[in-house]
Amino acid sequence: MSSESELKGLYPFLHGKAQDPEKMNAALLHSVAEKARDTRETNERFFGDQAGILVAAAHALADVYRNNGQLFSMGNGGSSCDASHVAVEFVHPVTAGRPALAATNLVADLAMISAVGNDLGFDHVFVRQLLAHGRKGDALIGISTSGNSQNLVAAFAKAKEMGVHTIGLAGGDGGRMKSSGTVEHLLVVPSTSIHRIQECHVAAYHILWDLVHTLLADERGSAAAKGSVQ
Repeated sequence: MSSESELKGLYPFLHGKAQDPEKMNAALLHSVAEKARDTRETNERFFGDQAGILVAAAHALADVYRNNGQLFSMGNGGSSCDASHVAVEFVHPVTAGRPALAATNLVADLAMISAVGNDLGFDHVFVRQLLAHGRKGDALIGISTSGNSQNLVAAFAKAKEMGVHTIGLAGGDGGRMKSSGTVEHLLVVPSTSIHRIQECHVAAYHILWDLVHTLLADERGSAAAKGSVQ
């Protein structure tokens, strides 16, 4: 079927014809199945190839918390919502018995973002906050579907100078987040679909959160056992 014929089939009203409800519903159901299949396959490729990177990132972040450090998160647009989500997960764990862990969402302060953006430029909105609040041994996670967000790339570069550990979530070929070489633990979703990339990112930082708590819980359990023996 030609592309023109496909368009006529999907959008007959654009060509002066009424939609066939049954055909449209069948097409929508097929679209759902195809998107669900693509989601599953993308997740399998992503986690199959990069599970080791995710585990390494969890170990690094667990070390940050062992040394009383904190996590900073950042992102733009839809990824800014993910940055908020990451911070909430660590500060307010939904699983009973898991402690709150310090995390700051660098997208949260709109007055700060607009001030820095207006005075210095949008590329500096995360760098400025990291300089003020970050310390050597802290961690920074940045989320970008393209991997090319300049304000994230700039913040990662500054984090490296400061001795702040870096974790990145990107898509496609990793973009500038990969080519810059400033992200210690970079997870890249092998897709050009923004939706598939975002879906993998959500799953990845949920797993990261769980792994970090698992690592810290094991140590708390060992410490408690030693204390009971004494």
